[in-house]
Amino acid sequence: MQGLFKQHFDTFARYNAWANARLFDAAALLGDADYRADRGAFFKSVHGTLNHLLVTDRVWMFRFTGEGEPPERLDAILFEQLEPLRDAREAEDARIVRYITGLDETSMEGSITYRRVSTPEAITQPLAPALAHWFNHQTHHRGQVHGLLTGLTGRAPELDLLFYQRLAERGLA
Repeated sequence: MQGLFKQHFDTFARYNAWANARLFDAAALLGDADYRADRGAFFKSVHGTLNHLLVTDRVWMFRFTGEGEPPERLDAILFEQLEPLRDAREAEDARIVRYITGLDETSMEGSITYRRVSTPEAITQPLAPALAHWFNHQTHHRGQVHGLLTGLTGRAPELDLLFYQRLAERGLA
């Protein structure tokens, strides 16, 4: 039987892609002015926060794999329009799922060494806690987008992990 540790991160990778798709579906219903409006979030708008999520995923995937070109700024706007951003998000989510599901228990017990965007010193840490931080960070910023959508429209999609797991068990996620 597959280890619970491995299963945990595989679930998070698939959940991440599912939750991102639901947020993009909801964001696509916004008018451009609402999509770009500075609503006081850390990355200001739905647009800025969705871009930030892609930025940080590219940064972390570079740290994990050594592949790709990580953005140099955490507030970079990689795509000005929602549809190309969505396409890039879907491609990155597929890349994340391939990476995580391709790991085995032994590799998850390893370490990574990387440099932060803002500082030159190398950091070495165990891989599993870095993965946990990364998925938690994604959830944090998706929660911000969820709050922005709720403030703008009065509703936002269900994103709870348990909701996803129930759907996945029935083959609906």
